[in-house]
Amino acid sequence: MRSPRHPHASASNLQTGARIALFGLAINVLLAAAKILAGLVGHAYVLIADGIESALDVGGSIVIWGGLTVAARPPDATHPYGHGKAEPIAAVVVAVGVLTAALGLAIQSVREIFLPHHAPAPYTLAVLIVAVILKEILYRYVIRFGRQMESTAVKTDAWHHRIDAMTSIAAFIGISVALIGGEAWQSADDWAALFACALIGANGYGLLRPALFEIMDTAPRGKIVRSIRRAARSVPGVIEVEKCRARKMGLDFYVDLHVGVDGSISVHEGHEIAHQVKRAIQQSDSRISDVLVHIEPGQSQ
Repeated sequence: MRSPRHPHASASNLQTGARIALFGLAINVLLAAAKILAGLVGHAYVLIADGIESALDVGGSIVIWGGLTVAARPPDATHPYGHGKAEPIAAVVVAVGVLTAALGLAIQSVREIFLPHHAPAPYTLAVLIVAVILKEILYRYVIRFGRQMESTAVKTDAWHHRIDAMTSIAAFIGISVALIGGEAWQSADDWAALFACALIGANGYGLLRPALFEIMDTAPRGKIVRSIRRAARSVPGVIEVEKCRARKMGLDFYVDLHVGVDGSISVHEGHEIAHQVKRAIQQSDSRISDVLVHIEPGQSQ
């Protein structure tokens, strides 16, 4: 049986996540402009590459914001399970964008290594220090919220900030080596840009996997399943819990399980036990939006 749907409790969290994405977008716009301008004037290709990566973060934040906004919509006639899949889809789009950017920047970095250019200007280091501090603060704030709400898209957005901080650190090291080493080390910032691309690519792959798993309805790890089984067994009249399946839809979980009861009880009594099982499971975890309970005759233990 499936009793009336649990309220879409995650909507407010999704809306908050969308606002966080917009805030990150504004920071990315400012940082991208500052890095690219400083890189062009200060002859630091690695800073330009870092600025382009920040600019791509702007697009990523827009995608994340759009995905979370759509995911926050309540279920309707054409989407009875809600619009939660928009959240991991947004994460996939952003992760693919990160991988594409890493490849493009790597190709350009290799080209720049073999081209003569001026040594980077010392003031570009100051721009990078500010960028690292801001991005690390943003990462810590956003990742904490993303973990609390178990949002793939929000955590992806957080790692965007951490990746940007990492590339800025790589740029700082490359420019420092170029300045200290003199003419013989002028290509150090290009090598740093290449290293930054490797970091971007590795993190892009790390962001893509969990989003794809969620889209493919990969079963959640054992903790939530054990909690569901424990809640179901706590209901009087439940003899056994057989099949138990859960899948994630945005920030919500949907559960399907088979419960064994005394085969001699009435249909009405079995129906009431099913209601109690659903209520117990939803009370055990606020993220569980709906529970489908199959009542079967169980074997007394």
